[in-house]
Amino acid sequence: MRYDALPDEAVELYGSYFSQIAIRESSVVMRQVRKELVSAVESMFGRKPRVVTAKPKKGPLVLLATADDPELAGLAEIGRLKDLPRDGYIICRTEQESGGCIVAAGNSDAGVLYAAFHLLRLLQTEQGLDGLPVAEGSPNKLRMINQWDNMDGSIERGYAGQSIFYRHDKIVRDMTRIRDYARLLASVGINAISINNVNVHRTETKLIAAEWLPSVAKIADVFRGYGVKLFLSVNFASPIEIGGLQTADPLDKQVQRWWKERAEDIYRYIPDFGGFLVKADSEFRPGPFTYGRDHADGANMLADALEPFGGIVIWRCFVYNCQQDWRDRKTDRARAAYDHFLPLDGKFRDNVILQIKNGPMDFQVREPVSPLFGGLKQTNQMLELQITQEYTGQQKHVCYLVPQWKEIVGFDTYAAGEGSTVAKAVSGELNRLPLGGMAAVSNIGDDANWTGHPLAQANLYGYGRLSWNPQLTAEQITDEWVKLTFGDDPDVTETVSGMLLRSWSIYESYTAPLGVGWMVNPGHHYGPNVDGYEYSKWGTYHFADSRGIGVDRTTKTGTGYAGQYNEPVASLYGSPGTCPDELLLFFHHVPYTHRLKSGSTVIQHIYDTHFEGVVQAEQLKREWLTLEGKIDPSVFRETAERLDMQIESAVEWRDRINTYFYRMSGIPDERGRTIF
Repeated sequence: MRYDALPDEAVELYGSYFSQIAIRESSVVMRQVRKELVSAVESMFGRKPRVVTAKPKKGPLVLLATADDPELAGLAEIGRLKDLPRDGYIICRTEQESGGCIVAAGNSDAGVLYAAFHLLRLLQTEQGLDGLPVAEGSPNKLRMINQWDNMDGSIERGYAGQSIFYRHDKIVRDMTRIRDYARLLASVGINAISINNVNVHRTETKLIAAEWLPSVAKIADVFRGYGVKLFLSVNFASPIEIGGLQTADPLDKQVQRWWKERAEDIYRYIPDFGGFLVKADSEFRPGPFTYGRDHADGANMLADALEPFGGIVIWRCFVYNCQQDWRDRKTDRARAAYDHFLPLDGKFRDNVILQIKNGPMDFQVREPVSPLFGGLKQTNQMLELQITQEYTGQQKHVCYLVPQWKEIVGFDTYAAGEGSTVAKAVSGELNRLPLGGMAAVSNIGDDANWTGHPLAQANLYGYGRLSWNPQLTAEQITDEWVKLTFGDDPDVTETVSGMLLRSWSIYESYTAPLGVGWMVNPGHHYGPNVDGYEYSKWGTYHFADSRGIGVDRTTKTGTGYAGQYNEPVASLYGSPGTCPDELLLFFHHVPYTHRLKSGSTVIQHIYDTHFEGVVQAEQLKREWLTLEGKIDPSVFRETAERLDMQIESAVEWRDRINTYFYRMSGIPDERGRTIF
């Protein structure tokens, strides 16, 4: 969003169009559209455009308007807007005697904003305007960011500095950084944000109280200008903690009345408030289980309070037994979300959305897609991803997650036959449900570069683009980000794109093998510790012994988790002969000598991938060094330093993992490499 100056040929081709802009500033969003265009044009074309409120008789010009604007009357292309969602848009070009016009029109003000950003993206990536007309609308009604920020300024699982929203248990006064963030999110189509941690502590519980709402409203004002609705994570026990009640029972009339009064108060300050995000009965958070109620009881009580104002409840499905006895081989954390929520399908209000993590465990580098996406038929649902790299290198390592997310949204649940992808399930298309979309845990902080690792910015950008259009390829998204960030030098584009697109598989190769997961240091989750969670209460086991490794989740002899999938997926995962290699140890306990489809044994695969992972990490550094002089010096230096950290960590992963399994199995490396 620096809007670098365009090459001379682009200025010559398109500069005349951008000499004047016609736009009616009928709302705060349209005012931001004007500001964005004027700033971008001045930067890219080297001159400030003339801005008018009505289309002049003579062009050329850029016209930005909503579909009902009389200026668009008679333009044939605008008819396509009626087939697009509310935030959909069209960009087209008309060549007339008056000089021609580029039209960016939306079904809503937000649609015009997205059209403007799309138009600027075409210019910045030097795609030009020959591909017009473009008509787009997102299948996902909600495209959301979850901040895990705390009011003391810390960020749970944050790796890029402190919160941009809070400091010292107060909301920041200077909203400049928040406004920049709103611009960033809107530029990739994000339309919702929850601004506090789902683990709501005592201070954050007060955000819904009258004393804090004026300050919260100021943040909402900033995001409103960019078409982003504000949500708050709420504490289910708020009626007790700040309401003076003796209970938070969702069926208690006093509790219901208290939440309705809170909703009324919130909407007085924030008329377009989005609603509540709730983590309940999960990892010691309070919830309806305390009172013998179920999740539908809890979610519906909050939904009834918000319904008169158009608000929604987003209820997280991350609910499991976190006091598990490691000796219990039948209780399986992976089963938990499905077991808890499938029996409640159809019992939730229409303004409740279940937010489901992409996998059944917790954002591991490799795990299967949650079977709940293929199980729910009558309940709104959202896919939850994690942009912040909690288990994938914590933004010290380059680990570009868009290829992983593409596998997830493209996964076929077979819920309504072949082609029943996760993307269709969460958008509501599959089951014709009114609400749905995607959410992701943010990776930003107050670091100067926003994300700690400069290349981690690609994950934030990639999530936004993918949530807007799940059909985009990882290569398309990557190419866009690299060109927008570093310019159009082909060497830079090819090198950085290649590094990003390989980085997830590289990280996976030197960390936990074949889908087993969790071999990290407890608590902070960085660095190798094979048995870090093996004898813990969290239900995160690999069951390695001298004979083999893996978790038996089959229906015949194991926990039955594999049976939660629809056919043919259940059978595919249920047999070691058909289970994909990359998930073998998630579903099966096998001997170290078990031969994979690749032809390698499990133990040799562990050795080979961990040695190769270090080689590939070193290769990333070598490739980056070839770009010296072509990348901003500070960015070049920061990234090189992070790549050194990655190599050092990869070596530690290699040696700890290989040594552990060599000592456990007693089987040497076929290639005679050093294992300690």
